[in-house]
Amino acid sequence: MAITLRNPEGLPKIDVYRQVAIASGSKLVFIAGQVAWDAEGVTIEGDLAAQVEQSYLNIATALAEAGGSFDDVAKLTFYVVDWTADKMPPLLEGISRAAAKLVVTPVPPATLIGVAALDVPEHLVEIEATAVLD
Repeated sequence: MAITLRNPEGLPKIDVYRQVAIASGSKLVFIAGQVAWDAEGVTIEGDLAAQVEQSYLNIATALAEAGGSFDDVAKLTFYVVDWTADKMPPLLEGISRAAAKLVVTPVPPATLIGVAALDVPEHLVEIEATAVLD
């Protein structure tokens, strides 16, 4: 395994992600921000949870192309339109639904950034991933 996830003493223990990813692999994979598009480029309509779920599934598809999986993810960055704290439950719901479909526990370090807009007005979230493979 190229990635070891840790919550060091002295930092808060966060349930949905770990504070540190230690990478020992030799192949870096940078995945462009994924949005709620299907394979034909059609936006999956719906709420934030549905769009997060589709974005995660798209990341999984990109990881598979590189020979990896969510176990290889060292860092996620979320860009959420008009972020407010009340959006956290649907964001976590979307992650949970995707994790159940992918049979993974995706808890790499993560950064959440609120943004005014994304490339397409219907997109509510975009998620980037960086992975390290052996």
